[in-house]
Amino acid sequence: MTLRPWIRRARRALLAAGTTAVLAAGVLTGTATTSQAATQGPCDIYAAGGTPCVAAHSTTRALYSTYNGALYQVRRASDGATKDIGLLSAGGYANAAAQDSFCAGTSCVITVIYDQSGKGNNLTDAPAGGAAGGPDNLANAFEAPVTVGGHEAYGVYVAPGTGYRDDNTSGIATGDQPEGEYAIFDGTHFNGGCCFDYGNAETSNHDTGNGHMEAIYFGDSNYWGSGSGNGPWIMADLENGLFSGANQRLNAGDPTVNDRFLTAMVKGGPNQWAIRGGNAQSGGLSTFYNGVRPNVSGYNPMHKEGAIILGIGGDNSKGSAGTFYEGVMTSGYPSDATENAVQANITAVGYGSGSTSTGALTPGSRISLQATTTCCTTDYIRHDDADNKAVISAVNSSSPATTKADATWIVRAGLADTSCLTFESANDPGRFLRHSNFELYLSADDGSSTFAQDATFCPTAGNSGVGHSFRSVNYPTKYLRHYDYTVYLAGDGGSNAWDATAFWAQDTSWLVDQPWT
Repeated sequence: MTLRPWIRRARRALLAAGTTAVLAAGVLTGTATTSQAATQGPCDIYAAGGTPCVAAHSTTRALYSTYNGALYQVRRASDGATKDIGLLSAGGYANAAAQDSFCAGTSCVITVIYDQSGKGNNLTDAPAGGAAGGPDNLANAFEAPVTVGGHEAYGVYVAPGTGYRDDNTSGIATGDQPEGEYAIFDGTHFNGGCCFDYGNAETSNHDTGNGHMEAIYFGDSNYWGSGSGNGPWIMADLENGLFSGANQRLNAGDPTVNDRFLTAMVKGGPNQWAIRGGNAQSGGLSTFYNGVRPNVSGYNPMHKEGAIILGIGGDNSKGSAGTFYEGVMTSGYPSDATENAVQANITAVGYGSGSTSTGALTPGSRISLQATTTCCTTDYIRHDDADNKAVISAVNSSSPATTKADATWIVRAGLADTSCLTFESANDPGRFLRHSNFELYLSADDGSSTFAQDATFCPTAGNSGVGHSFRSVNYPTKYLRHYDYTVYLAGDGGSNAWDATAFWAQDTSWLVDQPWT
């Protein structure tokens, strides 16, 4: 695989400094440079079943065997330029290398998610609504890397405050018309905020009453309704209620589901609707509810309006979190047989997490960071479960499994600068190492540019001549340092205790080690 430009630059810089580079020669093993067209896509299957797609969104692959247009558009921070990201070949997979090249050395956001159905139902920045102002934040283009069909790709990472919408659609079900919806989500990235949705919503961006929405919801909010266990659940956002069945509250038949890649389905017609789900990597679908509309006024008949939302509620409620890879909306109520065939197509594609290497400063690699100061050579950076502070502590083969997991990080391309790095917790997905008031914490992304900068660190040769040091992208004279067993951003001299010059070079130098988990 061709090296990313930032990897080539980093290697040259490290070698020039006399340090052996540990950057692996590629982002994800198994990534190919060509792609064969799919023999059939999900929308081909829906069309054959008599319920054609009227919206088809994906940042990872074509959803029709003949589609050869753009999947999405990115905008880079350095100059505001935009670029459409297409496919390696018709019916194939995203050309993620085009994004890598265009965004090298800066950050990018996803500005448009194109509709592959030909109806022009593209998703763009969501405007203000009744619940929250706008426009909403746009997703960082590098925050959800995956492999699909063995190829590098990126999903849509929705941090609270992020949202996409189209209020002027064509062909989407309105009123009590039947429709089907599916989406592939990251089943480990969720919260209880309202509302991580994909599907049919109000065209006014306001809550216009019961039954004016029909969208897939994923998360663990139990304010309106819930399934069994503690969540997360696949439910339907029908406006003024997240429903798991006919009753307004609990449907014990709707289970907790948290597969890394999750297929979620909702479909509805006159006094009939269903929830289905399954593991998007293997196996079939299960039906979690199939029956009549909720026994609450306003939901039978339905009053769908036909807008499309992603990552937000119908009134622009935007406290949710989640990750989206692909999804469609259909005209007509799909049969179970059609949906089963779509699920078989999804599992055959081969979604993967992309964390395929270990012990290297390569996006997708799992690592642990070991202190080099004489006092602390058995200590590693880990997050403290009690208060989310980043600390160093001893870790060895006899340590508890939780301690080992807390000291394991997944390397990501820098959120604010792709030539640098961001570190995601291996056992707490969606939370990243970031500084606040010069102290390091494990924090969930809030979608802001400030967070992206606070969570981005540029690797250099170790300040002591050993290992690596990690310079803050927004405080370029400060580096990750352990001081009194706590991790800070520290300068070589300054007003803070952790800026002390004694042992600064050693305390800011780290060995990139094999991951503990």
